[in-house]
Amino acid sequence: VQLVESGGGLAQPGGSLRLSCAASGFTLSRYAMSWARQAPGKGLEWVAAISTGSRSTYYSDSVKGRFTISRDNAKNTLYLQMNDLKPEDTALYYCAQGWKDPQTTRGQGTQVTVSS
Repeated sequence: VQLVESGGGLAQPGGSLRLSCAASGFTLSRYAMSWARQAPGKGLEWVAAISTGSRSTYYSDSVKGRFTISRDNAKNTLYLQMNDLKPEDTALYYCAQGWKDPQTTRGQGTQVTVSS
């Protein structure tokens, strides 16, 4: 199982970024998937999750209305569209197999920094 995140970088407040997570070694369509983040000195926060068929989604209160999780099972890729970014969104973002499962496989992460 391998998960590789990309798309992070520096964004200004109010800006947008789109994160991608390329999955390999397993069939993405068979698993719910999640995005989590960890800011320096803070614990892991689950920000979004999506069911296998995309019918169910979860968003933390801190990102609801600004972030959108989606998946392309044919491409074995998970996405996180992040709009109206805020400095408090600065963190290392991970994709993870499963529905907010802290015991499951995560990628190495992609850094998102929101600053003017």
